[in-house]
Amino acid sequence: MKRRALLQSLFLPSLAGPLGAAGLLGSLSLPGSAASSDYRALVVVFLNGGNDGLNSLVPTDGAYLDYQRARPDLCLAKDSLVNLSGSSGGHTYGLHPGLAPLAQMYTEQRLAWIANVGALVQPTTAQQVFDRSVALPPYLLSHSDQQSYTQGWMGDVDASGWAGRGLEAMPTSLKNAVPAVTFDNRRTLVLGRNSRVALMTAGGTQNWGPADLSNPSWIWTQNLTSMAKWQHSNKYLTEYTHTMAGSLAEATLFTQVFQRAIAPQGNFGGGNLAANLRALASVLPVFKAQGYRRQVFLVSWGDFDTHIKQRGGGEKTQDSQLPLLANALAAFDQSNQASGVGLDVTTLVMSEFGRTLRPASGGGSDHAWGNHWLAMGGAVAGGQVVGQLPSLTLSGPDDADPRGGGRFVPTTSSDQVAATLMHWLGLPDSALPDVFPNLKNFPQKTVPFLNV
Repeated sequence: MKRRALLQSLFLPSLAGPLGAAGLLGSLSLPGSAASSDYRALVVVFLNGGNDGLNSLVPTDGAYLDYQRARPDLCLAKDSLVNLSGSSGGHTYGLHPGLAPLAQMYTEQRLAWIANVGALVQPTTAQQVFDRSVALPPYLLSHSDQQSYTQGWMGDVDASGWAGRGLEAMPTSLKNAVPAVTFDNRRTLVLGRNSRVALMTAGGTQNWGPADLSNPSWIWTQNLTSMAKWQHSNKYLTEYTHTMAGSLAEATLFTQVFQRAIAPQGNFGGGNLAANLRALASVLPVFKAQGYRRQVFLVSWGDFDTHIKQRGGGEKTQDSQLPLLANALAAFDQSNQASGVGLDVTTLVMSEFGRTLRPASGGGSDHAWGNHWLAMGGAVAGGQVVGQLPSLTLSGPDDADPRGGGRFVPTTSSDQVAATLMHWLGLPDSALPDVFPNLKNFPQKTVPFLNV
């Protein structure tokens, strides 16, 4: 095979940041056996399309009647809900029946819900939205823009995300070679200003065309390594080689990690999310055992833009997707506990926005604003719903839709949730203003859903 044919056959998973690709080949390697007693990993599961939190977490007290009246075609029957133990903020709650595997984690205080979270520039009320007296996030209700904004996007000049900026601002003692990882080409959350984003896949990155990265003596692996060291007078070719070198180094490292991984114990089920979380559960103990300190992993999944046919047994309904989510999450937590990283891994499940309380004409719901997120893991102060449940009434005090559709203004900022998680990872307070510029507008910088 000629070099050109080799290049054409390769899948080069480059997700390099703007300045950080050079010099990585040879600098990425697994350290020796130096197990870290202070390993922490944040896993963010991002539900694409705007999951309907109003049908994920439902009040079972008097507020249920408001919910039932407002969305008669979408509401879940009260006796179908999986009741959560205790009460929070004056309410009792139940889960969508598809989320039943998460109820035990809630009881064991390893899972907490965060009510009515969303993108905010400053604390905001519905009346202030009507009066146009406060700054609002740009492009509200747009999928792509709100996916980026809730992940920390600061505009076209600075496309980085809050986890990427936060990892760059960590103390040197907490840094390691591969801190920011995504499972596909979505990367805003983990993109830094001056650093790379590594791509991990459930199937591994051992084979680049005919090159086997687990066999450095194989001729095509040697050819590939040689190509990654080429020198060029053309700066574009030089940058391409640097980017390729970084991707090759990361792929080789992940190959080594997966070779040392042990299959996790949990029953994850099938599908892409299950495969990605199964793979992640197998390698997290390896990273810890090899002395890594701080990592953030982004896993994007789902098709929750349910304008029509939100209920029922169709493949893309919320009713069908939530059981896949819950089974994979429960297995992930079970596997983490069994492998010894149960206290070291925190998982956040988020989405770009919620859905309208009022049903859409096609048996679904439209784009809204505030949503319910969840966090799970050994560091989570679980068994509670943190934050403030909005009034589940159309044209009520929390509804910012001039037509009374039930688009609730968030009472907790996505930045406050993110700052809580980055603080847990070790981000110094002094770095908060740079990583989260809007936090200066909020008297309370964090949210009490972690044991810190």
